[in-house]
Amino acid sequence: MNYVLAVVTDFNAGAEEVTLKARGRALSHAVDVAEVARRRFLEAVEVGKIEIGSEEIEEANRTRNVSTMEITLIRSKPKPKAKAKRSQERKKE
Repeated sequence: MNYVLAVVTDFNAGAEEVTLKARGRALSHAVDVAEVARRRFLEAVEVGKIEIGSEEIEEANRTRNVSTMEITLIRSKPKPKAKAKRSQERKKE
């Protein structure tokens, strides 16, 4: 929830987009943060793009690959409100 709070705070401060970066075992946490922030706290935010990749990390005498992910959340434009129907105005006349 700390990361969700950070995302919500950034958007409330006026940010137009926020990028979540994760690697290794934290990938699922980044997805959870994006979805909780978007579905429960920020109605006008949508997923912009998702980039995946891998990095080589050298440990002791071996090299291993670690998965990486970047999730970009973007503030969406508010949908225009529907105009009042004129049929209601005609009934009044």
